[in-house]
Amino acid sequence: MLAKGDDRKLRILEVAERLLARNGWRNTSLAQIAKAAGVSPAGLLHHYESKEQLLNAVLDARDDDDDEHADRTGDLVTEICKVAERFDRAPELVGTFTVLLVENIAPDAPLHDRLLKRQRAAVDIVADLIGRAQRAGRYRNDFDPAIKAVEILAFTNGMETAWLLDPSIPLVDVFKGYAEMLARDFEPVDRSTT
Repeated sequence: MLAKGDDRKLRILEVAERLLARNGWRNTSLAQIAKAAGVSPAGLLHHYESKEQLLNAVLDARDDDDDEHADRTGDLVTEICKVAERFDRAPELVGTFTVLLVENIAPDAPLHDRLLKRQRAAVDIVADLIGRAQRAGRYRNDFDPAIKAVEILAFTNGMETAWLLDPSIPLVDVFKGYAEMLARDFEPVDRSTT
């Protein structure tokens, strides 16, 4: 059970995720978040000293969700199929992350550096999964893991945006189909039969 202050902090974070996903950070004020969370602006500032600190807490929640549910040493195809689970498990995190990503593309935006660092780390993680599978002989060796990692992340980010626009998209089927296509594409060619 959470202490009263921890419960309030979590409620503020959840409200922030919902409002940021819907309105973006530029169109969401701390006063709006405080009101929707049922706390005073001073109460909100007790837990989050600034809007930037709250935005970072929202991204921390997304990163924590990834850490809890992703196997960074597992099978890439399996992990891609599991991405669709996040949309049901934590839809606000998907929406908030996507909106914050788009709103912070400019180099002077408050979260730009963090999101760029996160993108590069994600490319490294996916490229490492691919590279290990290539070295183990499970994937072809005739493509660059880093280039393919960028493609995979672009697909994932694009699907998050498409889902925000149209939540009726059958995400499990789309991610499963993409993962199966990658598995076929990555499969080593058996030269003995050619």
